[in-house]
Amino acid sequence: MKNKIQFLSIFALLLLVAAPAMAQDFNFSDAMTKFTSEMGFTSFFVGDGWKNFVMLGIGCFLLYLAIKKEYEPLLLLPIAFGMILTNLPGAGLFHTSMWNDEFLNPDSPFYHSYRHVMAEGGLLDVLYIGVKAGIYPCLIFLGVGAMTDFGPLIANPKSLLLGAAAQLGIFVTFLVTQTDLMGFNPQEAASIGIIGGADGPTAIFLTTKLAPHLLGPIAVAAYSYMALVPVIQPPIMRALTTKKERMIRMKQLRNVSKQEKIIFPIVVAIIVSLILPSAATLIGCLMLGNLMKESGVVERLSKCVQNELNNIVVIFLGTTVGATATAEAFLNIQTLSILCVGIVAFGFGTAGGVLLAKFMNLFLKEKINPLIGSAGVSAVPMAARVSQVEGQKADPRNFLLMHAMGPNVAGVIGSAVAAGILLSFLG
Repeated sequence: MKNKIQFLSIFALLLLVAAPAMAQDFNFSDAMTKFTSEMGFTSFFVGDGWKNFVMLGIGCFLLYLAIKKEYEPLLLLPIAFGMILTNLPGAGLFHTSMWNDEFLNPDSPFYHSYRHVMAEGGLLDVLYIGVKAGIYPCLIFLGVGAMTDFGPLIANPKSLLLGAAAQLGIFVTFLVTQTDLMGFNPQEAASIGIIGGADGPTAIFLTTKLAPHLLGPIAVAAYSYMALVPVIQPPIMRALTTKKERMIRMKQLRNVSKQEKIIFPIVVAIIVSLILPSAATLIGCLMLGNLMKESGVVERLSKCVQNELNNIVVIFLGTTVGATATAEAFLNIQTLSILCVGIVAFGFGTAGGVLLAKFMNLFLKEKINPLIGSAGVSAVPMAARVSQVEGQKADPRNFLLMHAMGPNVAGVIGSAVAAGILLSFLG
């Protein structure tokens, strides 16, 4: 009896909902035609709809790499899913034209109008404001600073030079990609070159300022190559060093006082920002996060930026960056060129740090193991671990990890400075 009452109640409710439509000569055939024509499935078979299908496949492949292979999953997973969401036909979650045409064209009534985005954009358009305004990468740097120990760099200031040398890949790629063969303009070349710094947030920050239409492929390339550090770097490191050099043992680093660790972020933020104001945004957030950690008086804030805030921003940043990888922006020769040139930039960055270490050894009494120079790319702490692994292959009793952390954290500063230099010249 109870089930019959429930059935009759549902049937009555359906009649109430359907009554207005029936009263207005509701045409079921027309409604079904409209419904089927608006289905996303049908879009795959119209015009360039097949490209969306391909992009869904690429997004699923990246999800596989993130979940099964654990390649930078914290960012690759949301990037891949954002790529899937933006390529769902008819969903309207992200509108490339809103950002590339209306939003960026000074002659458009919607130029720099966030109100227009809030009113007309989809969910990912609204979240993308944080990328376009440069908010998300800076908040990521705030968290990175709170998780970074600059002690090894302070204990061995020479490692700052190795971190700087590892930015070679950025500037070599910047010059190469402007040739007639590649065909990129200076702004695009700078955005592609920053991949060589192996710093995802910096690459996103610079690209949104100089070449936002390339954000999708550049972000995917940057995070993919960061995940492949253990694969890309070792052959280059072994090719540029002898076994004798790889066996060099370095003295234990001195203990760094708390006072030094507190003064360091303050001094770096002031000096770098005075020399290069365009780098103040990234460097300032990085050093603020580090000061929160080292001061010891704002432990709650430090934990927040390391965990809750950082996790939330990673979700928003990854998903919206993935949303820029639309079929039109991703499936072209230009994207393939970016992926190829990106690995070259990464290789030059690795080689730059190793070669400078070898050069410095010509003048130093206490030799540097050249392997730590490769850690100058800012893939923290993965690049430092690669130096440790390669060093122990030559000498199992050789411990390079803490020595490699100096160039590694210096690379974070170096990539931000490199981005500031390119932005000051081309922005």
